[in-house]
Amino acid sequence: MKKIVIIWMAAVLATAAFLTGCGKTEGRSQEAGQTGGTDESASGEDAEETELHHVEIVIKDKGSIYVELDAGKAPITVANFLKLAGDGFYDGLTFHRIINGFMMQGGDPEGTGRGGSDEEIKGEFSVNGVDNPLSHTRGAISMARAKSYDSASSQFFIVHQDSIYLDGQYACFGYVTDGMDIVDDICENTKVEDDNGTVLMENRPVIETIKVID
Repeated sequence: MKKIVIIWMAAVLATAAFLTGCGKTEGRSQEAGQTGGTDESASGEDAEETELHHVEIVIKDKGSIYVELDAGKAPITVANFLKLAGDGFYDGLTFHRIINGFMMQGGDPEGTGRGGSDEEIKGEFSVNGVDNPLSHTRGAISMARAKSYDSASSQFFIVHQDSIYLDGQYACFGYVTDGMDIVDDICENTKVEDDNGTVLMENRPVIETIKVID
C-alpha cells in the first residue's frame, strides 16, 4: 500500500516527517475558530451558515472535542468526513501519531498509518487547483494524505500549534470550537517512541465515537 507522508517544517529547519498511512492520508493542521455570520438576512450570511456543520469527537477517558466543519470551503472533504462519522467508521479507532507542538493524527482502521476507508477523495487545497482559504492554525482539523494530492481517505489530524506552512498543501476543513484543553493534554502528555510521533497501541488515545450534531 502507499505510504502516507506529512511534512513537518520547524521554525529554523525544514524536516520531512514520514507518516505511516494508507496512502490515503497525510496532513497538516491549522487553527482558527471560524463561525458563520450572525446577520438575520435571508441570503448572504444565512446561506453561509447552512454550510457549517458540527461534530463531537469523544475521546475515551478524556472527554469531547467539538469541531465546526466548513462545507463552503471544503465540500468534498466535509461530506466524506460526515459520511464516515455517521456510518460509525471512526468508532474505536485511535490517534496513532502525535507530535507535541504540531498535531495529533488518527482515523486509521489499521492503526499503522497506512490504512483508510474504501474511497480516496480530491485534495481541496491550492496546489491541487482548489481555492481553500482555511489556514492551519491552532485547532484546525485537516486531512492527512500520501504523496498523491488526491489520496486523502479517513485519516485526519488536529493542529496543536500554528502550522501555517501546511496551507495550500493539505485540506483544512474546520476548527475546534471547544475542547482544545483535551488536544493540549493529548499532545503534551502522550508517550511517543520517536521524533515522528509514533505511539504504541497501549498508549494511544481512543476515539469512542464521532457524533454528527448537524
